[in-house]
Amino acid sequence: MKKIYMILLGLMAAAWTVMAQEPKREFRGAWLNTIYRGEYAKMSAEECKKYLSLQLDKLHSAGVNAVFFQVRPQADAFYPSELEPWSRFLTVGGKAPVPFWDPLQYMIEQTHARGMELHAWLNPYRVTSAAKQTLPKNHLYHKHPERFLRYEGKLYFDPGLPANRDFIVQVVSDIVKRYDVDGIHFDDYFYPYPGKIEFPDNASYRKYGGKMKRADWRRSNVDRLIEAVYGAIHGLKPWVRFGVSPFGIWRNKKSDSRGSETAGLENYDALYADVLLWAERGWVDYLIPQLYWERGHRLADYDVLVNWWNENVSSCHLYIGQDVNRSMDKPDLGGEADQLKSKLQACRMAPNIQGVCWWPAYSISDNYKGVADRLRTELHKSVAIVPEYTWLCADKPSAPASVRVSSGILRWDVPKASHSVNDAVRFVVYRFDTDKKVNLDDASAIVAVTNSRELKIATPGVYIVTALNRVNIESEPSAKVRVK
Repeated sequence: MKKIYMILLGLMAAAWTVMAQEPKREFRGAWLNTIYRGEYAKMSAEECKKYLSLQLDKLHSAGVNAVFFQVRPQADAFYPSELEPWSRFLTVGGKAPVPFWDPLQYMIEQTHARGMELHAWLNPYRVTSAAKQTLPKNHLYHKHPERFLRYEGKLYFDPGLPANRDFIVQVVSDIVKRYDVDGIHFDDYFYPYPGKIEFPDNASYRKYGGKMKRADWRRSNVDRLIEAVYGAIHGLKPWVRFGVSPFGIWRNKKSDSRGSETAGLENYDALYADVLLWAERGWVDYLIPQLYWERGHRLADYDVLVNWWNENVSSCHLYIGQDVNRSMDKPDLGGEADQLKSKLQACRMAPNIQGVCWWPAYSISDNYKGVADRLRTELHKSVAIVPEYTWLCADKPSAPASVRVSSGILRWDVPKASHSVNDAVRFVVYRFDTDKKVNLDDASAIVAVTNSRELKIATPGVYIVTALNRVNIESEPSAKVRVK
């Protein structure tokens, strides 16, 4: 085994030399959770805004281009909702913040101002995270307690009830209608992680299970939710992407010949999440399996799982979920102090993997063991554009026009789009030395990705601007502007 790893390390080192130029297209997400974060409720509105803005500044500096902001940690809301109460992680008793502000709207504005995407992150079924948690009077539970189940002291929506599926779709639709989000995101909590007792869904199984085995029926409940959510999102705004970050093991090979050479908990059997089916049916735009284990893990080896996901998902975008702390804590197999570089390298070498997502975002903003410094100076030296979702739009946006510079400010105009998906929402500014050939595939030439129609510049050179539509398809380049 050691010899195999050393061979792999040699191949990866050689590939890294060849791939010294960073990819122009790479998803670099970060999960900014709100559950179990007590700091928000202790802050005033202005303090919270400053705190969130600082988080985004630090993430942006480290090269992150997409933020997953947890807006519904447990059947509650980090935004004004007529369907669910304000989150206890933001206010007390389900009451609106005083003075009033809308965290979701603020985060959309702030991420977009930095040229980043904002994906609204929801947990579909979880209602409480503690046994003695009190729910606000306006919570759906008090109106329809029969639609909820208590399991190991915590409360959940019963996934077997069509009314609950319809309600979750309604919550998602409400967000998509009212907010300019780039995506809707679910994490890995579908049916709860198994405990010591069986999940108590006997009543709904008797009513709706028919002749199906209980496990198959549970999977079908989750399948129908995923299909319905996808349809609702794209029926409202075709450009808003829907993605899921499943537990990192679909099935072990001992359970299924299609499975991975691993020996851990299985999505398919324990959480009733058949994520391969969702990708094959076109019910998700991206998957982010949470591969939080280290390289060389005895039961769930990171390299094994990266290769497995790369080989088994090609019909939607595939990003790999990374555990920041574990990547920095675990020494690499080749002797390096950590696994950060080798893990990212493995993803960049895989043809069906278009990027990564970092957990948790706070570890990057806190620069845990220098991770933000490493990303900024070594692994994310160049700005990256989020990969394009070509199946959602076949058109290129119009190129920026009338590019000009005055008093150190580069400005451009944007022709009107023929339809909403093709709206130019972000712009890529490139700079080339005057004696160098223009190459728009060179990520190092990207000065900035911005939603503004102007950019302050100070370095002489040849500047070109392109537009990105709502699904990140890039326009043809603008005319060149020479700055002396």
